[in-house]
Amino acid sequence: MAKKFDTNPLDPEFPTKVAAAQQDGTAYKLAAETQNFPANVITEEQTRQFQNDQYQPMFNPPNYQPPAVYHTTQLSQTQPIDRKVDKVGLPENILVALPYLPWGIGLISGLIELLIVPSSEPKVRFHAAQGLALNIGILAISFILGIVDNIADWVSIGNGIFWLVMTILSIVWAVKAYQGKPIHIESVDDLTNWLEEKVKIK
Repeated sequence: MAKKFDTNPLDPEFPTKVAAAQQDGTAYKLAAETQNFPANVITEEQTRQFQNDQYQPMFNPPNYQPPAVYHTTQLSQTQPIDRKVDKVGLPENILVALPYLPWGIGLISGLIELLIVPSSEPKVRFHAAQGLALNIGILAISFILGIVDNIADWVSIGNGIFWLVMTILSIVWAVKAYQGKPIHIESVDDLTNWLEEKVKIK
């Protein structure tokens, strides 16, 4: 029975020749030698490069310009912080500092400023809304602690510490606002935006 690879359709005598070569202890050599192809010759035309004046890019991307970021201190770059605010007559640095003061001063100042300062003064209105939101948040937390104080006596100590810390922070924020430095109280962002939009004279 014929086995796999025991015949060669190109040379019918191939199996006989291989068997004879194995008996003689020699290797069977093919009559035809493998022909080597000539090596590729690199010409000057293939290696020629384009001159600089011949190269024209298809597309030149424009220079990237980062988007402008709005900040509440942008107005201070073009206007002095002690300028008089329209329809109020007070310097800007005083108006932006008053809403952060503790002991109810900031609460009343922020509300009045939101009612009388026009929308053409976004910096003043922002600080008024943020200072008012801060004082509302302080009063709300103190009210909750006061209710819990009736249940546990130790809460009064925590309420006193809270008032002391917030009083110090409020004074620090008021000084920074007076100096024209940016202030962002993230915890009252939602209330700040709502007050700035809703509290105004129509």
